[in-house]
Amino acid sequence: MTPLEKYLKDFSSEQSEALVWLERETHLRTNHARMLSGNNVGKLLYFISEMLHPEHILELGTFTGYSAICMAGGLAENGILDTIEINDELEDLILEGFERAGLSDKVNLHFGDAKEIIPTLDYKFDLVYIDANKREYVDYFDLVIDKVRKGGFIIADNVLWDGKVYEEHPSNDAQTQGILKFNELIVGDSRVENVILPLRDGLNVIRVK
Repeated sequence: MTPLEKYLKDFSSEQSEALVWLERETHLRTNHARMLSGNNVGKLLYFISEMLHPEHILELGTFTGYSAICMAGGLAENGILDTIEINDELEDLILEGFERAGLSDKVNLHFGDAKEIIPTLDYKFDLVYIDANKREYVDYFDLVIDKVRKGGFIIADNVLWDGKVYEEHPSNDAQTQGILKFNELIVGDSRVENVILPLRDGLNVIRVK
């Protein structure tokens, strides 16, 4: 943890007991704990969800369920969060986290390719969170844009990609190029307006007009 990250953590509201448990278990039971959203991004997602009070949330890329728990905390009384994860080996950990957070009846967990699952979800979403395969961010956006209500939000994580996207000569690797194309698409799309926040690895906060 960098000095900045420590300072942000020390002077931000604490995580819930369920999130503290999930963060610890993610470090113990997975090899990719760095993928965890963490308290600062998680708290922002919760605030946005709480303000929107959404009936339907879609998440692409659950990992161990941290960000899903954060967003689900702002759902309307009868609201539902649909979340998609490619790695079904994480199922037990994800479901235990949802149960500890008291959200088992608020979350539909799907395993598989998001590009195949999204067309089967017949909802108008108030909030969409994209944190899956960086190569496919453009494809995800194209699939969800018509499923988001006017005034709804799409939030994409990792859009600064460790600074690689704003280097003088960005890398040609597929992930970096995927994020570059996504950011270029968003800023040029007249259907939306956006702002990129330099929080953690960058959040592209997109509002559907």
